[in-house]
Amino acid sequence: MGDERKKLPARFYRSATGAEPVRDWLLGLSKQDRRTIGLDIATVEYGWPVGMPTCRSLGARLWEVRSDLAQNRIARVLFCIAHGHMVLLHAFIKKTQQTPKSDLEIVRSRQKEVER
Repeated sequence: MGDERKKLPARFYRSATGAEPVRDWLLGLSKQDRRTIGLDIATVEYGWPVGMPTCRSLGARLWEVRSDLAQNRIARVLFCIAHGHMVLLHAFIKKTQQTPKSDLEIVRSRQKEVER
């Protein structure tokens, strides 16, 4: 049973071995960082479709949740929409202007898995 007010409920990507990399990444952050990112994800869940500054399309059916953290850090949670859910595929602290190619490769691979 979920919250029926959510337009796009979030789910963590789960690998074939049961790993949930985004959940694990979040658990490694401070409580305040988790709260900030969680609120931004909730904004997308309840308000979909959401635009800038919280959410941005990356093309090819991929989006990013954009979070500003303490100490001028920026977090990104990349997701796709599959089977009526926002599937959280990958997350990282952004260190460069563009999303690194290696991160996009991870996301596209996971996206293929969940869109089957």
